Amino acid sequence: MAKLNYDVLETSGYDGYVLKEAPVKVLQFGEGNFLRAFVDYFFDMSNEKAGWNGKVALVQPIAQGLTDIINNQEGLYTLYLRGSENGEKINRKRVISVVDACYNPYEDWEKVKEIARSKDLEYVASNTTEAGIVYDPESKFDQVPPNSFPAKLTVLLYERFKAGQKGVTVLSCELIDNNGKELEKCVLKHIEDWKLGEDFKAWIENENLFCSTLVDRIVPGRIRDAKEVAQLNEENGYEDDLLDVGEVFGVWYIEGPKELEDRLPFKKSGLNVHVVPEVAPYKKRKVRILNGAHTGFVLGAYLAGQDIVRDCMHNESIHGFMNKMLYEEVIPILPLDKADCENFAAAVTDRFNNPFVDHLLMSISLNSTSKWKARNMPSFLEYIEKFKKLPRALTMSLAAYIAFYSTGIKSREEDGMICVRPAGNEYKIQDDAWALDFYYAHKDSDDKTLVHDVLSNTQMWDQDLSMIEGLEDMVLADLTKIRNDGAEAAYASIL
Repeated sequence: MAKLNYDVLETSGYDGYVLKEAPVKVLQFGEGNFLRAFVDYFFDMSNEKAGWNGKVALVQPIAQGLTDIINNQEGLYTLYLRGSENGEKINRKRVISVVDACYNPYEDWEKVKEIARSKDLEYVASNTTEAGIVYDPESKFDQVPPNSFPAKLTVLLYERFKAGQKGVTVLSCELIDNNGKELEKCVLKHIEDWKLGEDFKAWIENENLFCSTLVDRIVPGRIRDAKEVAQLNEENGYEDDLLDVGEVFGVWYIEGPKELEDRLPFKKSGLNVHVVPEVAPYKKRKVRILNGAHTGFVLGAYLAGQDIVRDCMHNESIHGFMNKMLYEEVIPILPLDKADCENFAAAVTDRFNNPFVDHLLMSISLNSTSKWKARNMPSFLEYIEKFKKLPRALTMSLAAYIAFYSTGIKSREEDGMICVRPAGNEYKIQDDAWALDFYYAHKDSDDKTLVHDVLSNTQMWDQDLSMIEGLEDMVLADLTKIRNDGAEAAYASIL
């Protein structure tokens, strides 16, 4: 079967949108599954919906990458967006044609510099992993190319500055706080160390816009089932080595001035991309609602005999517990529009109900001590401060966390702690060694002692939670109910 390219696509019978020729308007560092299912998807949709008429040139950030595979397919690849919307199963196919070509900067640095000097270039996008945005003093101006991503970007922007071109908008997608601002700091530091001049520094600060962004789409990426791949190739009429899969939900928040929204093509395209004054509140919403929901219900759900997130959405008690936690305790203390938060929470149910993803509760359970502290404890404490009472569901989730870490403790292994859930099967808890050592040392403690020692452990929570009025008694009562009646009944008891 022929590999996907423009000629093969034309003979395959594909009747979707395709754009073969257009100027390169985006230079993108990163050619992996996520960017191709997210950033490139949004720009591709903008070509169709808003007549943006642009292409993306990809740059693989490290010496090994997908350059040859991408170029062999002339930048084309098939993207499947799968999931659930309003309870309806969704499986959308789209051939993405926004990619012009991919470049290996370790072999073709001059070509990348040529693109940087182009009058057509408007944007730089990146996802070079969390380790990508770091200042590396070993990266030098005269390296071909410089080692780090910020150093490469500094050289390319210098080329653009010398060519007398206008500045660009930088869209950083790395999963660190203030990703755009941190990238700009690295660039400015290289300018200083390499003595590239005050004029260039002023051009960077005044003519270029480094945007911090928040990305939200789960991208499983390539399909690993050979039979499914063969079936899709047969259906499509071509072989695709870049076939990509993402969840149907996707939202992109870009921090910048209001006028940026009119310059970007996404608003005109009706896409779920938003320019906002700050991304921090939206990150808080994501962590508190999406991630907080996971950590808040999965530990008790696992003890109740569940194994997959999707199945929990079909259990009245567990799903009801999650909704109570989100709608009555988390959303009321978030600094965003209530209706907007409720819509996001409704989308979370759809995302958790994804019929294409078997998301294991045990995979979510990893490092639950730090996760509960980061995702759930802030909502817990802010609720108490605002309403002067204990949040019922969040308190129960704390009891479920203690139950998960202390049910049927069997042994302390080098890489985890073995417990036995009520159904009788063993499970391995993986967390920081000190946290597992704490619970293993308490394996023979009565629950009253255990609850007190957990809540008062300042290493766990950076404060003594046992000082919160009534908390010890409520957590102990909830833990007792979980032990005696089961976690599902305990969840149902507060609805």
